[in-house]
Amino acid sequence: MRLAPALALCLFACGQVKADPVELISRLAPTLKPAAIEEAVAAMKCAQDKGVGEDAHRLAIIDYTMPSRKQRLWVVDLERGELLFKEHVAHGQGSGGDIPTEFSDRNGSHQTSLGLFLTDRTYQGGNGYSLKLHGLSRGYNQSAMERLIVMHGAPYVDPDGAQAAGRLGRSWGCPAVRTEVAKPMIDTLKRGQFIYAYGPGTDRLSSCKTENLALAVNAGEATGDRKAS
Repeated sequence: MRLAPALALCLFACGQVKADPVELISRLAPTLKPAAIEEAVAAMKCAQDKGVGEDAHRLAIIDYTMPSRKQRLWVVDLERGELLFKEHVAHGQGSGGDIPTEFSDRNGSHQTSLGLFLTDRTYQGGNGYSLKLHGLSRGYNQSAMERLIVMHGAPYVDPDGAQAAGRLGRSWGCPAVRTEVAKPMIDTLKRGQFIYAYGPGTDRLSSCKTENLALAVNAGEATGDRKAS
């Protein structure tokens, strides 16, 4: 039986019909590459199956195959079925110019790391209000905490300036965003939500194998079971 549009919308809004995450994100972010969506959802489900981020309902996807001059960061609320943000995001100085080509998990590389991250608590640091990230993808980002890879705002994330310069300003590897949106975005993503950084070679992370998942973080550590801002 086919539901009337109004009834279907009501059921979805009331939580009685749960949308497939891939279909939902594809509808909310039609310009986001299907491969990025599929990989992000698969990696998220894999982590949750292993007991990490089980209560997460928000997913951010960054497509690092896109130019920095373009909006390439999407934040979706999977529970409410809403697109919360579509924004510019910086990559690391060591990763390249407008389109990053080099990625690393090595400390001091100033390169962007790819893969799945679980968000932790917020803090006030040298870059202002910032969000700590646990790297969950073995061989891709498991040194994120050691490298101090965090989400923060930065004045060099300037879309107008990027059009003139041919690229966005770059970080030391952090997914930096516009200063104006940093706090609301960080508050949306803090405490046990997921961020997936898509790029060259991340396709193997869609395979849910134990060796792909760096379980260096306890399942309850970043999900609000401890005091966090």
